[in-house]
Amino acid sequence: MADTGSLISPHVVIFPFPIQGHINSMLKLAEVLCLSGINVTFVNTQQNHSRLSNFGDVQSRFGSFPGFCFETIPDGLSADQPHSTGFRNSQDLVDMLHRLKNVIRPGFRELLTSDRLKIDSRGPVSCIIADGILGFAIVVAEELGIPSISFRTISACCSWIYFCLPKLIENGDIPFKDEDMDQPIKNVPEMESFLRCRDLPSFCRAKDLNHPSLDFVISETLYSTRATAHLLNTFDIEAPIISQLRSYWPNLYTVGPLNALLNTLRSRTANSPHSSSSSSKSVSSNASLYEEDRSCMTWLDKQPEKSVVYVSFGSIAMVSREQWLEIWYGLVNSGHRFLWVKPPDSLLAKDDEESHVQAETELIEATKERGYTVEWAPQEEVLNHSSVGGFFTHSGWNSTLESMVAGVPMVCWPHLADQQINSRYVSEVWKIGMDMKDNCNRLTVEKLIRDMMDVKREELTKSTAKVAEMARQSIGSDGSSYRNYEGLLEFIRKSC
Repeated sequence: MADTGSLISPHVVIFPFPIQGHINSMLKLAEVLCLSGINVTFVNTQQNHSRLSNFGDVQSRFGSFPGFCFETIPDGLSADQPHSTGFRNSQDLVDMLHRLKNVIRPGFRELLTSDRLKIDSRGPVSCIIADGILGFAIVVAEELGIPSISFRTISACCSWIYFCLPKLIENGDIPFKDEDMDQPIKNVPEMESFLRCRDLPSFCRAKDLNHPSLDFVISETLYSTRATAHLLNTFDIEAPIISQLRSYWPNLYTVGPLNALLNTLRSRTANSPHSSSSSSKSVSSNASLYEEDRSCMTWLDKQPEKSVVYVSFGSIAMVSREQWLEIWYGLVNSGHRFLWVKPPDSLLAKDDEESHVQAETELIEATKERGYTVEWAPQEEVLNHSSVGGFFTHSGWNSTLESMVAGVPMVCWPHLADQQINSRYVSEVWKIGMDMKDNCNRLTVEKLIRDMMDVKREELTKSTAKVAEMARQSIGSDGSSYRNYEGLLEFIRKSC
């Protein structure tokens, strides 16, 4: 492990965008820094912190780090207002952006300029690590004369497309001229040979260039260049794109996969002769805003090796009643066992429908025979379970990285943001799965599940094993991500 013998321990504030995937990856970063002797204040919105405390394992994960604490700021939600991590429509995103501007931004500024952190025995804040789409945190850092690190929790390839959006607009690639979503996009360097309209991030499908989500992505991406340094949760598998990004972010640290780096540091700490029993015990990496149902692990223990398809579309994707049934039919008709994660608020119901789908009898009976359903699962543990042979995923970056590290092939059904380009890379560049983009019918689901588990199993096994080994090497003592991690620690310590 990198030297932690500095006389003064830096005090870092970490501030994620207030949704599940961003909180998850930034909490992993927080633990990595704590294991390296860095003091960390993790800033959450009030409702998210409440849910994280109720459903996550943050007490066991961070209880042994005296230099770690949580702080909360208002989120603009009343105490009795229901919390939803999903975006059912564009208005949900607009509401989120409104609360960011009018509630969360002033709350963060007040926290950093008040006495709440100044009286802390860990010393003054020496660095702010802010989510890459929270540019106002960079402004606060500039005002206070504190170095800032912009942490983009998406893939490098999506970050690069975001930088290319002004050029795509200038060249008339956006908005799309017609309904042919397979039209090639030639104005994104490194992606000329395989990028199509349908592979661009979901915000690019807006018909109006003034759409709030498109404007937000472009402005925040350009704003991020004002940060002192930049951080990505990725590794050498995105090397060509990382090189492109350095033209905008010259002081860039790629330290992924963070889940693999974290497990490596935990292992080294546990084996250290100076480690205490509290710091060396094995803990999970649950940073969930939902309550995990661990009964699925007992069910997995009873299944044959590599026989189960793990199905999860994350915490934000909303699935319609029709899509839900098509997926269910496809899974059942594939003949394979499946573990399906369905969050309680992930089903889109029409005003005249019940949200609970009264499915046909044969689906229910077939699921009893070879399927299992939970509202939330410990995903990393599931993907690393010996009975799991494939992942039917939304292609969120956290999920993609976790699947890579576990060596599990994917069928990708992307929904929003970076998921479209992630799924294209999975199928066409990295060759570790299939892309079901913009297509959801039972025949396609059945075919791709069978391809993943049977027809293409041998070739996918080879390619996923190769990627998993690349990920492991990256966080080894001589790996690029580990060296970047050491460089990040040096940067933070110099900020004291």
